Amino acid sequence: MLRALDEGIWVAEQPLRFLGIEVGARMTLIRLADGRLLVHSPIRPAPERLAAVRALGEVAALVAPNRFHHLFVADWLAACPGARLFLAPGLDAKRGDLAANAGILSDEPDPLWQGQLEQVVVRGLPMVNEVVFFHRASATLVATDLAFHLGAEAPSATRLFIRLTGRFGELAPTLVERLLTRDRAAFRASLERILAWPFERVIVAHGTILERDGRRALARGYDWLLGESYAGVDARPGV
Repeated sequence: MLRALDEGIWVAEQPLRFLGIEVGARMTLIRLADGRLLVHSPIRPAPERLAAVRALGEVAALVAPNRFHHLFVADWLAACPGARLFLAPGLDAKRGDLAANAGILSDEPDPLWQGQLEQVVVRGLPMVNEVVFFHRASATLVATDLAFHLGAEAPSATRLFIRLTGRFGELAPTLVERLLTRDRAAFRASLERILAWPFERVIVAHGTILERDGRRALARGYDWLLGESYAGVDARPGV
């Protein structure tokens, strides 16, 4: 039910259809310094999945990282009543039922994970308002819809969809994200902040995890926005 990627970081997956196309969904668990867990982009809390999470420890934080990845948050809150909820900007207006006791994510890490996770609000794409995280200890970027990574392993209809709307087998957004971009300058500035992190692995919600050279792959996937200056970006920046 849970798959370890590195020390203190796990993922779990489930099927999910979007616009009738199977794209799958993934959540990420990160062990915090106090031994408790942060659950990022929660998927369905099936009993066996909850049991596997509880075997790792207490859930301290539930993170709904954009305006689309929130479907199972209320179920997780019911199952983990001691956990704090954090919502992407704008999701509080969309999910008023969750907003009362929730924290709103910003560019500043909450004290629960300060010094362990860094974060950036991706501006310029207000329909999504994704918050992307960087787990420095494992050099991992934790994203949801910032990019997809769907290729030969996907079902045939999904492969066709990605060939028509995205970049097959690459870490890149689809045409949908490109069309929804409202402020290219703000979006680019957010991406530049993300690319300043020295990440190697990229976790996405839809598609396969990229284990190495993730920074260069993400820059290449956004060459239409970043321009030629990022075409030959080093795998690891000097930061």
